Amino acid sequence: MSTTTLEKSSSAPRPVLKHTLSFEQPLAKLEQQILELEAMQAQKQIDYTSELRQLRSNYTALLKKTYENLSPWETVQVARHPQRPQFRDYVELMCREFRELHGDRRFADDKAIVCGLARLGVHKIMLIGHHKGRDTKEKIACNFGCAHPEGYRKALRCMKLAEKFGLPVVTLVDTAGAYPGLGSEERGVAEAIAVNMMEMSRLRTPIVSVITGEGGSGGAIGIAVADRVAMMEYAWYSVISPEGCSGILWKGSDNAADAAAALKLTSKDLKQKGIIDQIVPEPLGGAHRDPHTAAHHLEQYLSKTLKDLKRCKIDNLLERRYEKFREQGVYASKTSRMTKVG
Repeated sequence: MSTTTLEKSSSAPRPVLKHTLSFEQPLAKLEQQILELEAMQAQKQIDYTSELRQLRSNYTALLKKTYENLSPWETVQVARHPQRPQFRDYVELMCREFRELHGDRRFADDKAIVCGLARLGVHKIMLIGHHKGRDTKEKIACNFGCAHPEGYRKALRCMKLAEKFGLPVVTLVDTAGAYPGLGSEERGVAEAIAVNMMEMSRLRTPIVSVITGEGGSGGAIGIAVADRVAMMEYAWYSVISPEGCSGILWKGSDNAADAAAALKLTSKDLKQKGIIDQIVPEPLGGAHRDPHTAAHHLEQYLSKTLKDLKRCKIDNLLERRYEKFREQGVYASKTSRMTKVG
């Protein structure tokens, strides 16, 4: 159940409409109190400065405490927040220029994956990412960010173009998974993802991938085989969605919170296990509360990482990329000290 509230900064009265998540209800109540007191102060010309200062202080403290102690399921909810920045938002906030490229030259132009040439700081890059859409019409056009095979083939076409012209590839992942419908399967979505994984593993140009929201299954990794893989602080990345896992193990979606905890899908868990290389910090309360700061942090990470990767010889880069993914899935057992899966 969601409500709509207004966020107002203590220094600048700039109202921002936002969707309130279920676990944020105590924050919404405090926020409402602040708005009511501000309205009373404006109407009755009574000075409530000290009361407002205390309420804002309480609000900030509660916001910090709430987001420092998010459960895995709450993290999933934040990653799905309807006002969380999407691919085109990051393009607008980070890039000086963006020239979109369309079509896979085989079937169609999938709007769930957007590709284009861009300038990020001093770097010329090929930027690729999932886009879910904002309003209902755009969401349907983008298939809610769930790409068909033509989306992955378009992404690979653009990656090959980047390789040809010596441009690094940056991918922003935000999808619940590839689209599993009949047409998608008939046109070979699994094969398209597999080909992308193979080709990205040997693409002769630097690749950086960031999971900015949801990172679901093959739909995510289809554009996430990279030299550096990072996650936004409140994103999630897993082989299956919590609802999908709950459906398999508990025959329903009621245990999605338990599944989220078992999947170890948060950025902290995945950094600890070596699945990702870096956590990109988000502003207090998540990227949806301050998209500009979130984009600034992401841009800083990408600029520094691209600078570092450009110093490496391409043969060394390819060898490290291969070893990076081969080393994932190593575990200890009684019969052998170290075993590799796959």
